[in-house]
Amino acid sequence: MTGLLAWLVPVALGMGLAGLLAFLWSMKSGQLEDLDGAAERVLHQGKDAPLPAPERLPQNGR
Repeated sequence: MTGLLAWLVPVALGMGLAGLLAFLWSMKSGQLEDLDGAAERVLHQGKDAPLPAPERLPQNGR
């Protein structure tokens, strides 16, 4: 049991550190700056908004 904990605790700490570093990187690179912008742009698009090209529309499995 002690041998298992001696292996699991460093692995858990390493994974936590990796997650923290990934979060800090995303904050520094601007990944989390405008989370609501895209959602609001979809709601506020007018009738003049361009439609997607027909070849890019999903074909429902065809």
